[in-house]
Amino acid sequence: MNIFLLTFGFFIVMFLAMAIGYVIQQKTLAGSCGGLGSIGIDKACNCDNPCEKRKERERKAALKENAIDVKNI
Repeated sequence: MNIFLLTFGFFIVMFLAMAIGYVIQQKTLAGSCGGLGSIGIDKACNCDNPCEKRKERERKAALKENAIDVKNI
């Protein structure tokens, strides 16, 4: 029973450490294979115009890409 509790406690500590790391990095979750973008599909829906949230994300990404930063130099 002691081995089970130690193992369970170890997994809980590792799970919490990963959760804290995720919160600190503030990154979105991403698949290991690249998702739909890796096969050339730009968006998951087949609508002609992207929604407002996507337009805003694309606008922010374009601004971030074109910004001059010390890291880019």
